[in-house]
Amino acid sequence: MTDGLDPQLAQELLEMCRTMANTGGKKALAGRLSGLSQVETKTTSTDMVTEFDRATEKYIVDEIRSRRPDDSIIGEEGASISGTSGITWCIDPIDGTTNFLYALPGWSVSIGVSDENGPLVGVVYIPALDEMFHAVRNQGAFLNNKRIFCNDTSDLSKSLVCTGFSYSPEQRTIQSRRVAKLIHQVRDIRRFGAASIDICFVACGRLDAYFEENLYQWDIAAAELIAIESGARSGNFSGGPSTPKELMVTCPAMFDKLSNLVIASSSKD
Repeated sequence: MTDGLDPQLAQELLEMCRTMANTGGKKALAGRLSGLSQVETKTTSTDMVTEFDRATEKYIVDEIRSRRPDDSIIGEEGASISGTSGITWCIDPIDGTTNFLYALPGWSVSIGVSDENGPLVGVVYIPALDEMFHAVRNQGAFLNNKRIFCNDTSDLSKSLVCTGFSYSPEQRTIQSRRVAKLIHQVRDIRRFGAASIDICFVACGRLDAYFEENLYQWDIAAAELIAIESGARSGNFSGGPSTPKELMVTCPAMFDKLSNLVIASSSKD
């Protein structure tokens, strides 16, 4: 056992995550191809939820409860269960609901598991691409069972950077102002619309960096571990510990450079 890691438990949790993400994701994909019947809004008119968000979360929660009834569970669509085992599951049943709604491929099922030592297992499955990202603490990051690593880019001017936008109109105004300042300093900027996928794309080298603010725990619980295990560096915009409120994930050599640029671009001047 290393760093409080029980290999047998970690493998059990990983296989559960992979199976649930795969099954839940494929059911949601099949359902989406058959058509949507229920689409509602949550915090704003742009924050949506479908019947498949709720059905996928219910399926995952039911599976966990049937096999590990003493674990804690947190889910985007309302799951909140306190347990006694020291294991906590964090579920985003469909990350990228707007993409899902418009039949775009950029949505995922994201499942993260943590213990008393922090993130332990992370799985992000992209059903439309049939891509499964996974990581176990201190055991590397993988895409469809092949080891992945982040890029080693250090030149900001040659970096492909990704970000996201808040559901809040006021916050979007601030973020768009920042992007307008940033875009001339980097190779280009992307906005895919699902934080878990954005972070995993840094992990496998499809992006050089990602930053966003005002996220939620379930957005990053799985993907941040995958990125860290790929060799990427994560933190808040100032380089301190990451939180859902502020997250930056980059190639290690460019973190400080992008940090300085993002902070400078956030000013009103």
